[in-house]
Amino acid sequence: MDELTLPAPAKLNLMLHVLGRRADGYHELQTLFQFLDHGDELTFTPRADAQIHLHTELPGVDHDNNLIVRAARLLQSHSGSGQGADIQLIKRLPMGGGIGGGSSDAATTLLGLDHLWRTHLGEDRLAKIGLLLGADVPVFVRGRAAFAEGIGERLQPVELSEPWFLVIAPQVSVSTAEIFSDPELTRNTPAITVRSLLAGGGHNDCQPVVEKRYPAVRNALSLLNNFVPASMTGTGACVFGSFPNKGEADKVCRQLPADMPGFVAQGRNISMLHRKLEQMAQEVNA
Repeated sequence: MDELTLPAPAKLNLMLHVLGRRADGYHELQTLFQFLDHGDELTFTPRADAQIHLHTELPGVDHDNNLIVRAARLLQSHSGSGQGADIQLIKRLPMGGGIGGGSSDAATTLLGLDHLWRTHLGEDRLAKIGLLLGADVPVFVRGRAAFAEGIGERLQPVELSEPWFLVIAPQVSVSTAEIFSDPELTRNTPAITVRSLLAGGGHNDCQPVVEKRYPAVRNALSLLNNFVPASMTGTGACVFGSFPNKGEADKVCRQLPADMPGFVAQGRNISMLHRKLEQMAQEVNA
């Protein structure tokens, strides 16, 4: 295979509870992930010299610190592969938006290069490698809507409805570390069961902190609440609301002001990355 192009889908945290702070400084969480049919796109071209070259620059991100490059090099070290890759990125997901752009890019890199280099590490090992890059990366490696616990690494697949979402991306980048270090963050929300959550429970403990620090996020929530109940995903900055069909979501999206760009996408329980990989496998076996 000379080249491989794969999507890196966005995700939404439909809720995010902070149960407490752990001895290692991380926080004990409960969250519910669902994917969106919208995301970045990566193209991988193999190299024989073991060099990893990302040919798309991101503002403020050094090449060697980019999660894409780090993921590729971790896969090399864990698999023993001597191959390299040239990587092109089409960036659609905002940085610091809470919809998983960097984590999703890393997971697509792990799965894409595992396929391209024929290292065949398997989903379990790739998820463990992904956890070294960030708590959200394993959910993208697994590719299934999930209830997550711990720091986000303990995943229980769930079956959710698949509504249409309008996602607004305020023009700010929210630092996850900043939000989790804020003394006003609620850190004692009682644990919830999947059953009670799916019956309609859940909120985002980070949202009040982000609203206070970032007026643009507060304004986006206020605007979207005029149409449907609005929530923030992860530690922000993106906010979302669900609609019964694409037409109604598009109608509201067209009314957004220029300083509040947004997009409409369907929630999906199987990520578009994994549906693409499954399609490729079926074509090979046909």
